[in-house]
Amino acid sequence: MILLQLSAAQGPAECALAVAKAWHRLQQDAQAMAVGVTEIESAPGPHPGTYASVLLHLDGDAAATLAARWCGSLLWICRSPYRPQHGRKNWFFSGVVVAAPAPAFARDVRFETLRSCGPGGQHVNRTESAVRAIHVGTGMSVKVQSERSQHANKRLALLLLAQRLDMQQQRATIAARNDRRLQARVMPRGNPSRRFVGPDFVADNRPGVVPD
Repeated sequence: MILLQLSAAQGPAECALAVAKAWHRLQQDAQAMAVGVTEIESAPGPHPGTYASVLLHLDGDAAATLAARWCGSLLWICRSPYRPQHGRKNWFFSGVVVAAPAPAFARDVRFETLRSCGPGGQHVNRTESAVRAIHVGTGMSVKVQSERSQHANKRLALLLLAQRLDMQQQRATIAARNDRRLQARVMPRGNPSRRFVGPDFVADNRPGVVPD
């Protein structure tokens, strides 16, 4: 199991659109690679259909390979669809894999099992497959019911809880530094690991300097 976060960080609306396009493209890649993808949570962008960030659960033999393709600084090169006269055409966003927590982390987590709720057919409310993970030290908790297996939900809950605790720590660090340019996930710019071009978000694998 792997968690992958795509984020526009503090970028403008065009970056949030790039995240949405990347999410759509990633779904196509996942289908071709037989990787299951589930949206865990997302934050909407300033325009309908855009994302400030999206957290994805990848599962399958090729999940790590797929996640690696979407890590680092990512660039969409395109004229702004929102500001046609705007000179800028480089829109950066980022992909970050949430690292698996250390084994010792699990000792600080208490689990509760409960019945799933919501859509799901006959499976729902018949087995206690849903899991709530509670970090004893902070009281932070997450509930996961996306998997049919209680064991799988526990693994995903640990990842998600570790990710949220990590974000909380980063927010505290950022607040201490009082640097408004940063957020929970700092977006790297320059030297993008992948580039996409045009309204159709076509992958550009050509070497060379990224245009201004």
